[in-house]
Amino acid sequence: MEADFAEYLDEFARRDWETLDPDAVTDPVRVAVVGLGWFARDWALPGIARSAYTEATVVTDIDADAVEAVAAEHDLTGVTPDEFRSGAAADAYDAVYVATPNATHLEYVEAAAEQEKAVLCEKPLEATLDRARRLVAACRDADVPLMVGYRMQTDPAVRRLRELLDAGVAGDVIGVHATMSQTMLGELGGEADQWRLDPELSGGCALMDLGVYPLNTTRFVLGADPVRVSGRTQTNHEAFAGVDEHATFRLEFPGGVDALCSVSQNAQHASRLEITGTDARLILDPAFYEREDRGFAVVRDGTRVDVDFDQVHQIEEEFAYFGHQLLAGEPFHPDGEHALADARALDGIYESAETGRPVDLGDGDAA
Repeated sequence: MEADFAEYLDEFARRDWETLDPDAVTDPVRVAVVGLGWFARDWALPGIARSAYTEATVVTDIDADAVEAVAAEHDLTGVTPDEFRSGAAADAYDAVYVATPNATHLEYVEAAAEQEKAVLCEKPLEATLDRARRLVAACRDADVPLMVGYRMQTDPAVRRLRELLDAGVAGDVIGVHATMSQTMLGELGGEADQWRLDPELSGGCALMDLGVYPLNTTRFVLGADPVRVSGRTQTNHEAFAGVDEHATFRLEFPGGVDALCSVSQNAQHASRLEITGTDARLILDPAFYEREDRGFAVVRDGTRVDVDFDQVHQIEEEFAYFGHQLLAGEPFHPDGEHALADARALDGIYESAETGRPVDLGDGDAA
C-alpha cells in the first residue's frame, strides 16, 4: 500500500513554498514581538531565531519586568506598550508579531498598520467578530501584509495530508473527526487568574483557544469553508465560570461532508485529526500541540502504514514562511480574509450553543 502514495511522501518535510535560498539571506526580516507570555518566550522567540528569514529585534509587554528580562537575555531592545504604539523604535523592525490576549490584538495591529509594518497576528484574530473585522480592515486600508498564526498550515505533516487528499488517495471524503483537549489549569501552571478565563479578554475559552485548531486545519486540508455550524458548550468547574470549559461542534461543508469536533480545557490530553474517505483513512495523532511530534498514518483495507519522518519545529516553520513570503514579495495563504471565515464560524458556534439551532454562514461578508 505504501507504494501507492510514496510519491506524495517523498522528502516529507520539504518546504513546497520555498523559492529563496535560506543560506543566502543576509538581511532577514526584523520582528518586534508584542506580548511576552509563555508561548512567546518558550516558542516564538526560539522559532524566530531558528528561522533564516527572521530575527527578533524589539520586545514589548505590559509587564515591565518581563520586557527587561527578555531584552537582556536575548540582547533585544525593550520598549513599553506606549512607546511601541507611538513608533518610538519603529526604525528597528520591519514586521510585528502580536501574541497578546485576544481582545488586545486590535490595538497593536492598528499601531503596526499605522507604522506601515507587516503583521503576524496570533489566532483567533480577536475576541469578537466585529473587532476581527476591524483588525483586517486596518491592515487592508493601510495596505500592509497581514498573516494570521495558523502554524498547522506550515507544518509539513499537514501539508502532506492535504496533498494526499487532493491526489484522491482517500477517495471521496465522507467525514472528519477531530479532538483537542488538555487540563489547562495543570498544564499552564494551575493559576486560575489568567486571561483565558476572562471572557472580556478571551472572547471564550475552550472554543476560542482550542477549537480554532481543528476548525482551521480542517478548512485547510479540505480546501473548503463550512456553510453551516452548530455546537454546544458546557462549564462545570468553578474556575471556568463565565467561559466555556468544554465545547463540541459540527462543521457542515459543501458536498455533504461534516466535521465533528470536540475540545476541552479540562479533560485528559488528546490531539487527533482523522479524515475518513471511501478508499482510506488519513490520521494525524498527535496533531495540534506544538510541543508534541506529529504522527501520520494511512489506513486502507485494514492495513495501517505509520509514516516515519523528520519532525520540524512548528514555530520555526511558521516564521520561516512569514519571513520568506515578505522577502520574496509573495502573499500569505492564511491572511486576514481567510481568518475572518474562522471568526464567523466561531461566532456561529457560540450562537448555536445559545439558541440550540444550527447557524448558516452563507457566503461570508467583507471585512
